[in-house]
Amino acid sequence: MALPTGFLAGGVACGIKSDPTTPDLALFASDRPATSAGVFTTNRVVGAPVKVSRERIGRTGARAVLINSGNSNACTGERGIKDALWMTAEVAARLGCVPQDVLICSTGVIGRFLPTDRIATGIGPVVDSLVATEVGFLAAARAMMTTDTVPKQASQTVSLGGRPVTIAGACKGAAMIAPNMATMLGVLMTDVRLAPRDAQSLLAAAVEDTFNSISVDQHQSTSDTVLLLANGASGVELTGESRETFQGALTDVCRELATHIIRDAEGASHFVTIDVVGCRDRCEARRMARSVADSPLVKTAIAGNDPNWGRIVSAAGYAGVPFEERECSLSINDIEVYRSGAPTDFQENAVSAAMRTGEVRLTLTFTHGSAAARFWTCDLTAEYVRLNADYTT
Repeated sequence: MALPTGFLAGGVACGIKSDPTTPDLALFASDRPATSAGVFTTNRVVGAPVKVSRERIGRTGARAVLINSGNSNACTGERGIKDALWMTAEVAARLGCVPQDVLICSTGVIGRFLPTDRIATGIGPVVDSLVATEVGFLAAARAMMTTDTVPKQASQTVSLGGRPVTIAGACKGAAMIAPNMATMLGVLMTDVRLAPRDAQSLLAAAVEDTFNSISVDQHQSTSDTVLLLANGASGVELTGESRETFQGALTDVCRELATHIIRDAEGASHFVTIDVVGCRDRCEARRMARSVADSPLVKTAIAGNDPNWGRIVSAAGYAGVPFEERECSLSINDIEVYRSGAPTDFQENAVSAAMRTGEVRLTLTFTHGSAAARFWTCDLTAEYVRLNADYTT
């Protein structure tokens, strides 16, 4: 998994997590100043790192993103802010830049102070671990993980004006996932040269159809952050058609990362794609898709491979979008189960068997227009309940 030119990454274990051998400190860095952009949680309760990083994006001198896992440094008051500032200052001193050039994210348990004595022992090693290789990239992706079972990475190289540019990213997330910006932690890097306003616009557009279109449990995190660093090492600047190509590639990378989260969702056994088509506008389509994605009854039916289509249709019905029953049809894995407001004569065993593959496609079709939206979600299992019932004890 290739890093863009000029970027390095690394990860180490410093004892934040209960198992002192588990990686828990990640660093992504650029060997030259980079433009930064970010999208953050809209939760009113946010972690100290969110507050610090929100103040620092939009600069053209960004050099690094430091991430610790195992502790979210959220709901920790002034001490949490001081700890976040201290961490960025320590990294900056070793990279030879000012603290404002270092962004920070934290993920893990809420309401516990960071073990700064342990982190202090890890700052030097994580800076020393930085390499411009797939090994370093993977190490950083692993160190971001909390309840994730696998590291999540994506990379794509495209040609802009006959010159190759690369976009790469890593993210973490398996639960506390609800679409209202970017419900997880993610770092995106590219060697394209971007102005701050362009970087922010491109990132926001990519997030909307990817990280903002996934749902595991409707619970929006206090730490949600997606950051983009663009260091210009390729020498390529965006103009006209190349901007459109770059936007598509950035969105593709974000989509791959977002769907990795759903495939690794806590306790999940089904990957669910929800398409809502034929709506008056995209906003209405998104509202209904999200309503279906968030429904516990829909998710438990899918867990049991039960083609209980009534739960799906009714979830769309309470999304606040006006429609008549006769204007709605539903297919499950391309098998039509509900047409124009009435059930079809489908074989329940056949639909259930299709659902047992673990891949479920729900397609709600309306007769109002041409607008559409897609969401991704998972099922809700007893294992999810067990994992989250025991999370802090």
